[in-house]
Amino acid sequence: MSPTSPKAFPVSWDQFHRDCRALAWRLASAGPFEAIVCITRGGLVPAAIVARELDLRLIESVCIASYHDYKNQGELQVLKDIAPSIKGIGDGSGKGVLVIDDLTDTGKTAKIVRDMLPNAHFAAVYAKPAGRPLIDTFVTEVSQDTWIYFPWDMGLAYQAPIREGSAG
Repeated sequence: MSPTSPKAFPVSWDQFHRDCRALAWRLASAGPFEAIVCITRGGLVPAAIVARELDLRLIESVCIASYHDYKNQGELQVLKDIAPSIKGIGDGSGKGVLVIDDLTDTGKTAKIVRDMLPNAHFAAVYAKPAGRPLIDTFVTEVSQDTWIYFPWDMGLAYQAPIREGSAG
């Protein structure tokens, strides 16, 4: 689904913060967790909020690129794997690890990370039907044909990342 989708779901910073705190409430009884792995880039902000709410200090990232032009989901690329110290928690399969992302769309990204940490607890703030089976906890489900406009993508109008803008 692209940003030209007729179904738009704009999310303000206030709303996103409330939704991340709601996710933390749901996760509080699902632990205990020893560490968080956030799926970058979208999982960075919710991971910070959830880590604060659940008092978790060990935060790692796995870097997977799927949207290469902010319009179309392309081939997935693992840019950075999970640190060996995280894979060493518990039995090495992810038990005690919380994986967080902003959205599960098709589930392809979650599947890659689930293969890395099969027994981790997977959480996303928002879920679409195709990705929902790969997530253990989420806050809001939206239809598959809805484009979520996250607050970091928005100004008064869509804001292209600085790297793509003109240097003038």
